[in-house]
Amino acid sequence: MFKGIKYLALGAGILLLVMVSISTFVQSPAMGESSYSPVVITASFDSIMARMKAAKPEVTKRHMDLLSERYDLNNRPAAGEAMSRGKPIQEGVRVKPPQGMTWERLGAMSPEEIREKDLFPAGFFPLPHPNHPEGGMVFPKFHIDEVKKQEGRDLTRFDLDFDLPDHFLPEFPAPIYLTTRLDLGDVSKGKLLTIDNYYELFNGILNPKQIEGLRLLLTPFPQQQFNQTEDRRSERPSRGVTCFDCHANGHTNAATHTVGDIRPNEHRHRIDRLSQESRRQLQLLDDELYALWAQFKPGVRILMVSDSCHSGSVARLALSTPSTGPARAALADFEFVRFEPFAFLEGDDMVAVPVRLELVYKPNGRRIRDLEMHLWTFGPDGLVTAFRHLVDTHQFAQATRA
Repeated sequence: MFKGIKYLALGAGILLLVMVSISTFVQSPAMGESSYSPVVITASFDSIMARMKAAKPEVTKRHMDLLSERYDLNNRPAAGEAMSRGKPIQEGVRVKPPQGMTWERLGAMSPEEIREKDLFPAGFFPLPHPNHPEGGMVFPKFHIDEVKKQEGRDLTRFDLDFDLPDHFLPEFPAPIYLTTRLDLGDVSKGKLLTIDNYYELFNGILNPKQIEGLRLLLTPFPQQQFNQTEDRRSERPSRGVTCFDCHANGHTNAATHTVGDIRPNEHRHRIDRLSQESRRQLQLLDDELYALWAQFKPGVRILMVSDSCHSGSVARLALSTPSTGPARAALADFEFVRFEPFAFLEGDDMVAVPVRLELVYKPNGRRIRDLEMHLWTFGPDGLVTAFRHLVDTHQFAQATRA
């Protein structure tokens, strides 16, 4: 358990990604017949592939119709807003109000009225997988093409294509900035990191343990849709997928899947490993969640789960001081010079993680040096019951003062 807690604390410290799971079902969910998929396949692979290829156009149309009904997917880049290499960031509200309704009229209605008239915008419901009953990993075409070019490994599925337009996705390949060698700038040199080029790019920059760890992140392993058996969704037997097939260059390419820790299958949520740039207008931010939590009655306990891979919110610093009023700073306003968890202290039902932190507030160049503490409390069942982030808020407020 301690090892898992260690990684959980690290993920929370680097970027606090809060996942609040809200059930959309008003009745208690029914149990599935089994947690496991069938292990004996009675049909031939050729017949399965032919059947699923024939169904692909209808499956694709059904899902794209749903996307079009819920969202405005037009390409409207924001003026003056771009990612590291210049790809524009999309702007505007993309969730569509219900048919015949406007946001102004909807905003004037009470929650009870919206519920009674079934006018809650469908774009705020969980987005299903391109084929939710089938599920599985689906990769954007630009990633498929580059991996095939470099490795000869094909991540194409014969039954499904990726669904979201490219202008909503992160730039590809993403740049790589090493916190230990910021002087080197983008060490990816504009390339997608693969098993074919990682040694060439990082020899002499990383230490031997780091290079070996990187090798494992770039090594294909069999997975349900990509393997050597008849239970696969690639035309040819596949060597599998790598960690960096989703977390391309340690970042993302927006590849999708369904979360693995829920059964039955229809209750599993789609997970999209979106970049911070792409999710600004699409996801909840942590201080917005705090505002939401403030509406609960005193004494209500909120379980907060941090997951640096599969959650759906982004940290944003929200600072205030009694003397100057609210002072707000976006995470992008800070340059992280140092983030170093240096001990994991376990005792009774708690784990404490001290972190050496050094940041520069870019608008005025002021430097913050702090020793933070992340404190986790666990219940008898091993679940997190409380989390405290101890930080020198006065120092942050002084640094961000106008």
